[in-house]
Amino acid sequence: MRRVVVTGLGLVAPNGNTAPKSWENTIAGISGIGPIESFDASGFPVRIAGEISDFDVTDYISAKDSKKMDPFIHYGLAASIQAIDDSGVEISEQNAHRFGTIIGSGIGGLPGIEKGYESFLNGGAKKISPFFVPRNIINMVAGHLSIKYGITGVNYAIVSACSTGAHCIGQAARTIERGEQDVIIAGGAEFSTCPMGIGGFASAKALSTRNDDPEAASRPWDAERDGFVLSDGAGVLLLEEMDIAKKRGAKIYAEITGFGMNSDAYHMTAPSPSGKGAAACMKMALEDAKVNKEEVQYINAHGTSTPAGDKAETDAVKALFGDHSKKLAMSSTKSMVGHMLGAAGGAEAVFTVMAIRDQIAPPTINYTTPDPDCDLDYVPNTARDLKIDVGITNSFGFGGTNGTLVFSRFKD
Repeated sequence: MRRVVVTGLGLVAPNGNTAPKSWENTIAGISGIGPIESFDASGFPVRIAGEISDFDVTDYISAKDSKKMDPFIHYGLAASIQAIDDSGVEISEQNAHRFGTIIGSGIGGLPGIEKGYESFLNGGAKKISPFFVPRNIINMVAGHLSIKYGITGVNYAIVSACSTGAHCIGQAARTIERGEQDVIIAGGAEFSTCPMGIGGFASAKALSTRNDDPEAASRPWDAERDGFVLSDGAGVLLLEEMDIAKKRGAKIYAEITGFGMNSDAYHMTAPSPSGKGAAACMKMALEDAKVNKEEVQYINAHGTSTPAGDKAETDAVKALFGDHSKKLAMSSTKSMVGHMLGAAGGAEAVFTVMAIRDQIAPPTINYTTPDPDCDLDYVPNTARDLKIDVGITNSFGFGGTNGTLVFSRFKD
């Protein structure tokens, strides 16, 4: 089986529009959560989100082309272009068929659908834009990226709610392992902090209503947590077959060594009791990586800041890792960037890889009141120097879908 390494990173997040900037702020415990500015949320029960600020799409594509795309595509393309540039990889007519793009989204062009329907209501069928469909469908990040670079290998999107980004990365790694492709840009993108997105999750009582203190709203495992914070962005990895990466002298951030995915088969939105499905998913990923559970030093958790979800993930880690669960560090970067839905798994893969590169565990901020049901080491409030040879990241989504990625410090 061929080995797969990470040679490029791309990230657009509420606390930074590039991987280096977001990582710098994440290590410093700086939140990107604030009052909603993209629409008038005064009539909504939730008025905070993790929006993207100071983002200029023309840094990546032309203004003319950008008008044909919903913002989630802007973010996905920006992160992908960052990852390609970071990797230094060259795409040519000779090797384009060995390159692929697997980039998904949990919801896709929800703001564009809102605006398109508004145009229809105001002006009838003749006011529906010819770009309405291609502007909003989920596979168009991968599609536009393929067109931009002439990539002729695999080109598709996985849609699996909040596990989307992790599933895209895991399936990309398996495709390279099997020899079907040599390089794949993989991850997720999202823009759902629009009226229907905020309103829908708020109606489901899933979101924090800490409107007067947005930076403290996302507080995973804290006893006073009251829901997640909806966020936008994109996270992308450039994955490459190891020997090809070494031959061209690429910098290697880490190796992706394992992937697991399964289903809770329990409830539409709630996790299975005691985190049974999550524990099984992590076990599958470690078995795929041929890694003993005692070798794991760090977990970048799903850690959304919901009462049920955080407890279930804690229970899952304790069930799988046993006594070792008290020795590993587990933090939630969502405490600073919120929940990016389909982009979350991609962003958190970037954070996990950078944690391995820098040998530092990012913090879980806003952890002030311990919950007796959540009693692991959550790296509270301050980043920590930590030996990390093996780190895993979890993504769990509505519908009971789970995904776990295992990254290891690269050893030749």
